[in-house]
Amino acid sequence: MSYLHATEDLYKQAALTPDVGLCCTTNPIWQLPGLHIPNIMKEMNYGCGSTVNARDLVNEPTILYVGVGGGMELLQFAYFSRKKGGVIGIDVVSEMLEASKQNFAEAETQNDWFKSDFVDLRKGDALNLPIEDNSINVAAQNCLFNIFKTEDLKKALAEMYRVLKPHGRLVLSDPICEQSMPENLKNDDKLRALCLSGAIPLADYLNILTEVGFGTIEVRAKRPYRILDPENFDTQELIYIESIEICAIKDAMPADGACIFTGKAAIYFGTDAFFDDKKGHTLLKNQPLAICDKTAKALADLQRKDIFISESTWFYDGGGCC
Repeated sequence: MSYLHATEDLYKQAALTPDVGLCCTTNPIWQLPGLHIPNIMKEMNYGCGSTVNARDLVNEPTILYVGVGGGMELLQFAYFSRKKGGVIGIDVVSEMLEASKQNFAEAETQNDWFKSDFVDLRKGDALNLPIEDNSINVAAQNCLFNIFKTEDLKKALAEMYRVLKPHGRLVLSDPICEQSMPENLKNDDKLRALCLSGAIPLADYLNILTEVGFGTIEVRAKRPYRILDPENFDTQELIYIESIEICAIKDAMPADGACIFTGKAAIYFGTDAFFDDKKGHTLLKNQPLAICDKTAKALADLQRKDIFISESTWFYDGGGCC
């Protein structure tokens, strides 16, 4: 697969010679007490968002991170899971693994709590993870899976699902694009490797996650990312790319389909103290309740004049109807 070889070559060079402009993120680097991130890790931050969230990282979880980059997010994960081998980093590029190993040695000198053996670096392929079934609490990838064409994306997500424990979480950040990506750009191996032309619509990404089996999906953030313009790229129109942060949870699939949270909320403002839809959802008067898209549709179908349902904000921060 030429596009995968192009990606390996690109990130081999990025490991040997850090490329600060390779990817850019609008998400700030975590600032936590006692956490000091070496500059080299920041320079090798080849992501488009963040997959680190404290609410996912309780009870000393075992964490899998695919596509190690310079090791920055692995170090942040290790902050929450301070045990030998608590974080497993997988990469197909030997040079990137070696660069991360060196960066962890530097991190040890700047963080008295950190030991390099907190991170278990392994060579491996996202399409065939060297990880046991049902063994991981939190799996993560940042700006990697978007390089895959559809069938390989399904394989990569299915592999993450396989290794997660029941109720385990896949946290990912990837570029998306709601416009139709021109075929010539889709098939440009270098542009795919640069995390640009592999971007697909969010709905398509969510559909693949549900097909793989994830029963609960949270869209946690959606941000501007890049522009492909006619002057610099082989396109007839300006193409707008965003980045998304998603948490997909290995919950049992509900009979009526996955619960997908896109930042919608319901507000009941009727004469009673609350509204009970008799399906497990209680709306307290004038108290916004985060709702999944299924619940939003069901409430809208009631056509009540005393329930307001917001549009998707593409930001979900926990709680709600499920």
